[in-house]
Amino acid sequence: MENTLDYIPITSSVNPSFWSKLTEMKLDVYKSKEIVQDLYGYTDILKQLNCPWTLLEVDSTSFNVNYSAGINLRFCGRLINTNIIERFKDYDKMDLINEVGIDLYEKIKDGRALEDPSLLNCFILLTFADIKKYLYYYWFAFPVPKGISIQKNKCCPISDEFSDSMVGDLYKQYTQLNERQKGYFLVIKNKDDIVIHSLKSKLNTLPLKDSQIYFGFSNNVSSGNVASQLRNYVLLLLHFCPFLENQEASFLALKLTRERTIVLRDSIIYSLTLPKLDSTMYTTWVGWEKNEKDKMGPRLANMKKSLDPSVIAETSVDLNLKLMKWNLLPTVDLDKLKNTKCLLLGAGTLGCSVARTLLGWGIRHMTFVDNANVSYSNPVRQSLFIYQDSVEAKPKSQAAADGLKRIFPGVNSEGFLMTIPMPGHPVGESFTQETVQHIEKLIELIVEHDVVFLLMDSRESRWLPTLLGANHHKLVINAALGFDSYLVMRHGIYTEDTNIPQLPHPEGFKSIPGNYLGCYFCNDVTAPGDSLKNRTLDQQCTVTRPGVSQIAGALILEFDDEEDFACSSIHSNT
Repeated sequence: MENTLDYIPITSSVNPSFWSKLTEMKLDVYKSKEIVQDLYGYTDILKQLNCPWTLLEVDSTSFNVNYSAGINLRFCGRLINTNIIERFKDYDKMDLINEVGIDLYEKIKDGRALEDPSLLNCFILLTFADIKKYLYYYWFAFPVPKGISIQKNKCCPISDEFSDSMVGDLYKQYTQLNERQKGYFLVIKNKDDIVIHSLKSKLNTLPLKDSQIYFGFSNNVSSGNVASQLRNYVLLLLHFCPFLENQEASFLALKLTRERTIVLRDSIIYSLTLPKLDSTMYTTWVGWEKNEKDKMGPRLANMKKSLDPSVIAETSVDLNLKLMKWNLLPTVDLDKLKNTKCLLLGAGTLGCSVARTLLGWGIRHMTFVDNANVSYSNPVRQSLFIYQDSVEAKPKSQAAADGLKRIFPGVNSEGFLMTIPMPGHPVGESFTQETVQHIEKLIELIVEHDVVFLLMDSRESRWLPTLLGANHHKLVINAALGFDSYLVMRHGIYTEDTNIPQLPHPEGFKSIPGNYLGCYFCNDVTAPGDSLKNRTLDQQCTVTRPGVSQIAGALILEFDDEEDFACSSIHSNT
């Protein structure tokens, strides 16, 4: 008795690594563009116990151009990642699945699907990634032609028509097929043997005399059912073999089952009557997946609950910077910033503000040097300290390093309690050895780092680091605060290269190459002296309006890095 063949739709399974890779691609590659790109997935070639359907799996490797499914069945898909949730909701799903389906039929007609039958296993993935909240909205579709109706005449186990030796030969030959051919193939049964052929090699020679032809396909769904992609296979067969229209044909649903060894005993042979091919069969396509409520609609993956908090923090820290790179600041080199090692001499009001700004720019390596301890007046003005630090009188350098780690555990920060020798401040004999050790350590730190920030509270404390920075060709950036004013300057770096390009500048301005810039002390006619002597308390401390340090701490990092650390400076002629 004839009845219509029933199909089991494919079910999607998304590995968490896929969302991590999609986030990376969105931030670094797609940016503000709505993209359409090739995507790949696979289904397990072995029958899954207690699983009546076929699971399509995608993971981080699904974006690879040279994707390999290994021993599994390869699926070829199309990813459409929308920019806004409204676009995701309003996307014309019917037009999209028809477009992909008609494109598949074009691949059948021009022979690409014959060359690579894995193209018949196609899918669509429509997504919207809310990467700030780690919410991923998605909807899979597995396009198949709506108009194809296949009649099932009968079915029987493979053992009814194939001997044990033939089944063994069948498995051996199947494992030798290319991964792109394992989904759909031809099985030719002769009197004494059995041979597997690719569709390309034999399909155009059919029919054959004195041989039984089986149209083979891999099928790992439950017994008595077939995956819905069989309709795509039938569409290809009807196009290349018109003689099959309204005819009965044998199909071998190859099913691999793992017992002690891999066996084919669950494979089934179907006798099917194929329909007549007409244009209505491939103009309308269906296959959108139902959601977890068994209704037509998208699904939501909330990855914030499953990701390691440290991983979320690492990704989120760079989010704002990568969004800048989309349109506003496309030339910024985030990797260069991330790998820059910064030495902060001074961990007070300026040091804390600069460190927070550095962290905001994605810099991961900071070292603090200071000789003071946290006092009770510090935490309200110096953002890296808390009340407990002042209770314990922690060294400022170490407390600042710990404060950065509280904000972002992924930062590499450390602190050194040491005094920088200053002109006009004599060193007692009992401190001579300690001072030498501090100088040696200061030289070592300057050599190890790329940028040196001078953030101390006296003029003379900047003198020795300025000399050492110039001697070791390091970028030195200086900042100083007044009550309602501030100074920010970049010291020049000497270089033998005289071909440093000058920046384009408007009329009335001039561009000075970075190796011609001076330093904080270049205009001095005498050596610095003790600026703290004979000063009242309000003159000794950094008394500044709240907020000025944040302004200076932000501006200290605002310079063009396209010419590296020796970049030019633009100045007014007046």
